[in-house]
Amino acid sequence: MSDADLGATAPASRAPVDRYARWTGVTTGALAACWLATLDHGDGVLYGIPAFGLCAVAGVLAGDALTAPARGAVRTAGLAPRRVRDYVPLRTTWLLAVLAVALVALLTTAGAVASPDDLGRAGRQLTLTCDGMTETHSPWPGLYYGLPMLASLAVATGACGWSLRRIATRPGDEQSRRDRSLAIVAAWGIVVSTSLLGAAVTASASLLSLTCDGTLGAVSNVFLMPLAALSLVTTAWLLLTVCSPRAGRRRPTDRGARR
Repeated sequence: MSDADLGATAPASRAPVDRYARWTGVTTGALAACWLATLDHGDGVLYGIPAFGLCAVAGVLAGDALTAPARGAVRTAGLAPRRVRDYVPLRTTWLLAVLAVALVALLTTAGAVASPDDLGRAGRQLTLTCDGMTETHSPWPGLYYGLPMLASLAVATGACGWSLRRIATRPGDEQSRRDRSLAIVAAWGIVVSTSLLGAAVTASASLLSLTCDGTLGAVSNVFLMPLAALSLVTTAWLLLTVCSPRAGRRRPTDRGARR
């Protein structure tokens, strides 16, 4: 693909727009999550988690859309086509892809063993029977909560994929493309990591509250607790990445380096 690359960064007057949009998305998501968490006697937190991630994604996408392309002297670009994978941070993307697979696997498994609650709402609680005794616990990340999480993941994946394609093909300098691609991947990762954190913590809390889970419950918690801890650390790191744009903060020697 041949087009004109622009040799300067965006005007200073436009630079804060991206940052404000990202902060607005995160703030709106936090408020939405707090409001949703109060619904259904506090069980709505599993709806608030994907809502927070989607708002963070929307903030990053809005910042990218509202920031004008770089302006400056026109220079000639190479003929090699730009590909999305040339700009995304590979190690970060692989880590988040693994977490996304873990999320889908956890929600699928939880949905398979879930049962309806006392109001007939399918996939909302876990029911176990042992020694003639039946125990139940909710919330449980079955399909009642898992489907909204999977839907938010699908929406975020589509929106971020489209945005990465747009960033790779539009005019701009190479470092700006990499910085914006990092922000998009981080925003998508927030949906993944926060959803996984909520699902893992909820599932672990349910298993710890039951005595009929036996060896299977103990083994499950061996995986769920580290998964929740990794998701928590990843979420904090991704929030920092989204809220603190890296563009303009690199040394000249770092420009063009691939993550």
